[in-house]
Amino acid sequence: MTAEQQKKFKYWQRRTIIATMFGYALFYFVRKNLSVAMPALSEDLGISKADLGIFLTLHGLLYGLSRFVNGYWADRMNARIFMTAGLVLSAIMNIAFGCQSLTVLLGAAWVLNGWVQGMGFPPCARLLTHWIPPEQLATKMSFWNTSHSIGASLVVVFCGALVGFGWRWCFFVPAAIALFGAGILWLALRDTPSSVGLPELGEGEARTKQKENTAEFRAFLRKHVFRNPSIWFLSFANFFVYIVRYAVLDWGPTLLKESKGLSIVHASWMVAAFEIAGVVGMVAAGWATDRFFGGRGPRTCAVCMTMTALFVFLFWWLPSPSIWLATALLMGAGFFIYGPQALIGISAANLATKRAAATASGFTGIFGYLSTIVSGWGLGWIAHHRGWDAVLMTMLGAAAIGWLMFVCIWREKPHGYDA
Repeated sequence: MTAEQQKKFKYWQRRTIIATMFGYALFYFVRKNLSVAMPALSEDLGISKADLGIFLTLHGLLYGLSRFVNGYWADRMNARIFMTAGLVLSAIMNIAFGCQSLTVLLGAAWVLNGWVQGMGFPPCARLLTHWIPPEQLATKMSFWNTSHSIGASLVVVFCGALVGFGWRWCFFVPAAIALFGAGILWLALRDTPSSVGLPELGEGEARTKQKENTAEFRAFLRKHVFRNPSIWFLSFANFFVYIVRYAVLDWGPTLLKESKGLSIVHASWMVAAFEIAGVVGMVAAGWATDRFFGGRGPRTCAVCMTMTALFVFLFWWLPSPSIWLATALLMGAGFFIYGPQALIGISAANLATKRAAATASGFTGIFGYLSTIVSGWGLGWIAHHRGWDAVLMTMLGAAAIGWLMFVCIWREKPHGYDA
C-alpha cells in the first residue's frame, strides 16, 4: 500500500473495530436482559426455574445453530447489511416477548430471538479478519471481544434499575435502544477494504465472490474447518467454557439472591463486576498470547482455565464470605474465563484463515451454545433438586474438562496461512 492508502486503511480499521464493538454490545442488550427479569417474571407469571431453564436452553441451542448457518452465509454476504438486520430483528423479538404472558408464547419469542442473535457475531468475524492482519488478530480482537462484556455488564445494571417498574420494561427499553443503535451501525459500517477502494489484506489470497461459491471453496472448508482436529478440540473446549460463563450470566442474579440473600440490585452489580473483570481479562489474554505464546491461543487458555477453576473453588469453599470478598472472587473467575471465551474464536479464525473465519467461529459457537443444555435446563434442574452448591461444583468440573481440551492442542501452530 502507498502511504496514503495505509493512512486510509488505519482509519477504516479503527472505524470498523469501534462500530462492530458498539453493535455487538447492543446485541447483548437484547439478549442478556432476561437473566435480570427472571426472578420478577417467575413471581408474576408463576413460571418455574425448570421452565426458565428450558427457555435458556432452547434459545442457546438455536443461537448456536444460527451462528454456524449464518457464519456460512456471512462469509459471502455484505456484513453491514447482515449485522444491522440481525440487530433490528432481535429488537422486534424483545418487544414481542415483553407483550406476552403465556409461557408458550414467551418461550417461542425467546427461542426465535436466539436465531436472529446468531446474525451478530459471524459478520463481525468476517469484518475483523478482513481488516486486521493475522499477526495482530489476538491482541486487537481480544480488545474487540470486550464488547459483549461491556454490553452484558451495562444491561444487567440497567435492567436491575428498570425491573422495579415491571419486568416487561427490561425488554421494551433495551429494544428501543437497539433499534436506535442499528441506524448508527448502518451509517458507520462498510464491508471489506475493497468496498472503500483499498487493496485487500494479503491480496494474493483474495478470492472473488464467484470463486468462493465453487467446489474449491467447499473443499477448503472441509480441510481447514470440518476435518481439522484442532478446530474440534477448540469446539469441545468452548462447550465447557460456556457452561462456566453462562452459569454466572444466566443464573448469577438468582443464585446470589437465593443463596446469599442479596437484593436483585446488589446481585446485578456483582454480575456486572464479573463482566467488567472479563473486559480486562480478555485484553490481557490477547496481549499475553501475542507477547508470550507467539499467537498460540490454546496455551493462554490452559493457564486461564486453571485460574478459573481456582476462583470458582474458593467461591464455593469459603462458607460465608463478605460481599466484598464474594465479589472479588467472582471478578477473579470473570477475569480468567473471558480469556478463553475470546481466544477460542480468534484461534479458530486464524487456523481457518480469513476465507473461512466466520464458518470456523460459527462451528465452535455451535458447541458453545450446545452447553446451554447444561447451563440452562441442567443448572435449573440442579438448583431446584440439589441446591446452589451443586451448581458451583458443576461449574468447577466444567472448568477442569475445558483445561484438558486446551492442553491437548498445546503444540498447535498459531495460524493456518502457511498451509
